Amino acid sequence: MKYLLALVALLGVAIGVAGVVYGEADDSPGLQFLGVVLVVGAVVFGVRALRRGR
Repeated sequence: MKYLLALVALLGVAIGVAGVVYGEADDSPGLQFLGVVLVVGAVVFGVRALRRGR
């Protein structure tokens, strides 16, 4: 189960980074913001999951 949570967190980071890159290319601050929020949320989720031992 821990590997699945790590995979979900990694996928969230990858999608967030892609959102930031595409937002930069399109000059869209809203998409960049959503990408950053997704990356930060995925990192927090992953760290919390690892610290709890799930």
